[in-house]
Amino acid sequence: MATQSAHGLEPEASDLRPGIPETPGRPRRHTLPASEFRCLTPEDATSVFEIEREAFISVLGICPLYLDEVKHFLTLCPELSLGWFQEGRLVAFIIGSLWDQERLTQESLTLHRPRGRTAHLHVLAVHHACRRQGKGSVLMWRYLHHLGGQPDVRRAVLMCEDRLVPFYQRFGFSLVGPCAFTLGSFTFTELQCSTRGHASLRRNSGC
Repeated sequence: MATQSAHGLEPEASDLRPGIPETPGRPRRHTLPASEFRCLTPEDATSVFEIEREAFISVLGICPLYLDEVKHFLTLCPELSLGWFQEGRLVAFIIGSLWDQERLTQESLTLHRPRGRTAHLHVLAVHHACRRQGKGSVLMWRYLHHLGGQPDVRRAVLMCEDRLVPFYQRFGFSLVGPCAFTLGSFTFTELQCSTRGHASLRRNSGC
C-alpha cells in the first residue's frame, strides 16, 4: 500500500578497501554486504512489523498485516516476499501470497492458495529513515523481476489508496476497478500487472 519512488541500486561492500591487497598474515575482514536483497523468513517478522506499524498505524490506524499474519505468510510462502537489507538491517520489504480468483476478496487478505497463479501483494513498506530515497521503486522493480522467474505466477495484483495508483502504474499495473470490500472506513482500488514480461534477476538476491 505505501511506498516511495525512483531508481539506482546501492553498490555492494568489499571486504578490503580498494588498493589494499590481502596478505597471507592478515586476517580477512568479515563485513555485512552494503546492500542485499533476499526472501524473508519468519525470523524477520518482528523487524517487518516494526516498519509496517510505524508506516501504517500512525497514519491510517490499521495495518495490512499484523504480526501473526506476517509470520503466517513468511512460513507458508517466503518465496513471495522480498526484503532489502543494508548492512544487515531491514530497510524495505514486500510480502505476497498466491491467490486463485480473478478478483481480490476479504479472504484474500489472510489466505495463501498454493495452486493459485496470481501473486497478491499485501504490503510494501519502507523504514521511516529511508523514505523519499527511491527505495520503494527499486524494491518493486526487483520484486516484479523475482516474480517473473516463477513460471507458475502469471500476474500480480494489489489494492491501494487512489493517491498511490499513479505510482503503481509506472511499473505496468493497470486498473481493475474499485476493490470489492473495504477496511473500516477506507476504500481501495484494485490493480493488476502481468509478470510474463519480467525476467528474473538473480544477482544479489538470496531467493
